[in-house]
Amino acid sequence: MHERERWQLILTRLRERGIVRVGELVGLTGASVATLRRDLARLEDSGQLCRIHGGAELAEVSGQNDLTATSFGTSQTLNADMKRLVARKAASLCEDGESIILNAGSTTWFMAQFLRHHRMQVLTNSFPIAQELIANSANRVVLPGGELYREPGIILSPFEEDAIQHFAASKMFMSCYAITPMGVIESDPLIARAEAKMLSRAEKLIVIADSSKFEARGNMVVCPLTRVSAVVTDFGAPPAMIDHLRSVGVEVLIAEEEALTALSAA
Repeated sequence: MHERERWQLILTRLRERGIVRVGELVGLTGASVATLRRDLARLEDSGQLCRIHGGAELAEVSGQNDLTATSFGTSQTLNADMKRLVARKAASLCEDGESIILNAGSTTWFMAQFLRHHRMQVLTNSFPIAQELIANSANRVVLPGGELYREPGIILSPFEEDAIQHFAASKMFMSCYAITPMGVIESDPLIARAEAKMLSRAEKLIVIADSSKFEARGNMVVCPLTRVSAVVTDFGAPPAMIDHLRSVGVEVLIAEEEALTALSAA
């Protein structure tokens, strides 16, 4: 992981929790303690955090309008194999001629790579997904109006009336920050609002989440589990959560370990 990717990940975790420990960052980034201490010192020098014993806390910054979202480049590298695995299974649920929605996320971006031979109408608020589909497929791409947030590559609009309101989809495929018994969770209120808005234009919601997303985190509920038609995940998903999803009527589709071996060999 590159230096700036580590910095983005550190700042994202700080915005989520307020305080972060060096030991936690070692597991998150794979970097050494010495490297992470240097990272924290550099970020403190730039005024973005304050070091404390064993870690750091977020510096008070007035007028901060950044999204609480991991940069797209960093997200691509986290659990990439599992994301590709569930993305391929999710793509198999698509049919030529239908209209779908893909929200902004690294898992949905991996899914877009498996849609290269499809012909559909795709609404997305992700600039990287739009680039992927335009460059490598015959799918028709629709983007909402709004501001492009560079780091996460997401387009967000402050207006109620935009292209989203005139799009009708059979399915929305949503990657998320987390999925818990409370529902589908995001880390930022602006992102949660945008996803709820897109969801209102879809008949079915299919959540694509690798097994790391079942950790309870975040506090912005996009929708309850009763709105979810299906969850596509991998073989490492916690059995208790799978049972809970099925108990509330959610179909659970699991990408098996054998498929990961085949995908790696491809």
